[in-house]
Amino acid sequence: MKSSLWIFWGLLLVVTGVLFLLDSMNVINIGEVIWGVLFGVGGLAFLTVYFSWRENWWALIPGFVLLAIGSLILLERTLPGGLGNWGGSLVLGGIGLAFLAVYLSNREFWWALIPAGVMATLALVVGLENALGDVEVGGVFFLGLALTFALVGLLPNPQGSMRWAFIPAVILGVIGLLIMVAMPTVINYLWALALIAAGLILLVRALRTRRG
Repeated sequence: MKSSLWIFWGLLLVVTGVLFLLDSMNVINIGEVIWGVLFGVGGLAFLTVYFSWRENWWALIPGFVLLAIGSLILLERTLPGGLGNWGGSLVLGGIGLAFLAVYLSNREFWWALIPAGVMATLALVVGLENALGDVEVGGVFFLGLALTFALVGLLPNPQGSMRWAFIPAVILGVIGLLIMVAMPTVINYLWALALIAAGLILLVRALRTRRG
């Protein structure tokens, strides 16, 4: 417990010192980043609570979320043009990472994989929203959910095999593929990749036969 607190206060002093140093060098305006620092410190405080006593797994959630919000504020203040859609992705990804950390802290919390996967999928969808159309976004969303349930069925779990998770994984995967197939450009890419793969298989087979 004491060592974790020493680590926390040590990191806090180092970060504060670096910020004041950058402010003195006119690299940043500390007044603009103070809220980001405060959110980050709050996140580190919750993570310190968890690492001080591993039974406090709940502290991982506000810890990672506050760190994500703090990072968003700092990056928006320091990067030219900000993060755009990826700002929302950063926060959603932080929430997903929090639930992934909950699962990694205790394999019995298999349920945490579901919100982790959903949040990670939403982070990807939000980040790519401008680059993708409505159809592509829908396809990516359902495929992400399918992968989430597939991981629930595949990853280790003290309670035994979660084979039931493969049912929603298959259903969601089929829905996602059907949505993606509705995209003509994707079909063209798939055909091109299929032809390349078939050609490579034939070339490998011919070379093996020749060597034999």
